[in-house]
Amino acid sequence: MLSALSVPVLQLLTWVVDETPEPKDVKAGWTALIVFLLLIAAVVVLAFSFVKQLRKTEAARKAGVFGPEDMDDETGSDSAGDTSSEPRQGA
Repeated sequence: MLSALSVPVLQLLTWVVDETPEPKDVKAGWTALIVFLLLIAAVVVLAFSFVKQLRKTEAARKAGVFGPEDMDDETGSDSAGDTSSEPRQGA
């Protein structure tokens, strides 16, 4: 019972005692700006690297490195067998 009562009391005490800073005392620092800009630069570098790896993978796929191609480039359907549910014309 004591612990169930102590949490609200501690929250109320913290709210009363804890002072919030004045708006004139709070300002963004140069360190945060530099960290933010470095994070943006890291995302840009990762994006360029990702595009480069995708191009290399596409070139390797076209060269047949991954084995024979079983999928059509345009439709994405299996070219080895007809898996559609439509009846075949002329069969």
